[in-house]
Amino acid sequence: MTPAGRGWLPHGYHVDPHSHPQGQLVYAAAGALATTTAHGTWVAPADRVTWTPPGFAHSHRFYGRTNVRLVAVPLTLCTQLAPRPSVFAVTPLLRETLLALTGRREFRLGAYDRLLTVMIDELAEAPEQSLHLPEPRDSRLRAVTDLLHADPGRNTTLAELGRGAGASERTLSRLFRTELGMSFHRWRTVLRIHQALVHLTDGWSVTETAMDCGWSNPSSFIDAFTDVVGQTPGRYQAGLREGRM
Repeated sequence: MTPAGRGWLPHGYHVDPHSHPQGQLVYAAAGALATTTAHGTWVAPADRVTWTPPGFAHSHRFYGRTNVRLVAVPLTLCTQLAPRPSVFAVTPLLRETLLALTGRREFRLGAYDRLLTVMIDELAEAPEQSLHLPEPRDSRLRAVTDLLHADPGRNTTLAELGRGAGASERTLSRLFRTELGMSFHRWRTVLRIHQALVHLTDGWSVTETAMDCGWSNPSSFIDAFTDVVGQTPGRYQAGLREGRM
């Protein structure tokens, strides 16, 4: 028996926090998934695969009816991949390798290990496309991000959010950059893109998604989505319909 698996999961399915003695790759051949650790959340939309190194506590949530594929990576190979949770682009060869590793019941002697080596070689060359949303430790900053998580589409300014958190706009702006490594605007944009991916996977139109997630018009949403995800929302939904994810 090989250390890989597959199965269909319903929209909204959640896996509670856990960890693995080996590394783990999770690929949505259809649907989408989010992986959350103490360091934040990583989302895997079309043509992405999530990587969690050994020992990292993490949880998963699945969006849309998801054809999930799981591959355990032996410790001897983990050092060739990133030492932190990541999301990587899936090349055509990597996709076919992932499907083969999780789709066959029997392999010729040594075939599984050879495919595993091909997968690691492809991942080592694949660009990281993390879609990472870091989470703060500072209580003032967390108060602000909690409000935004509750309603990603709200257009409240940082100064207005700061009044409820007991911190000035200047202080919060500094904390976003020093603690989260990005501006307030960028963090909120990535949060909104996370929500947009859920809506698009669930069949919402581009216009409906743009309005709900806080953009004033579909064009600005399309520009932001393309900048973060690497493809337009329309192309992302086309990939869902074609079953290429």
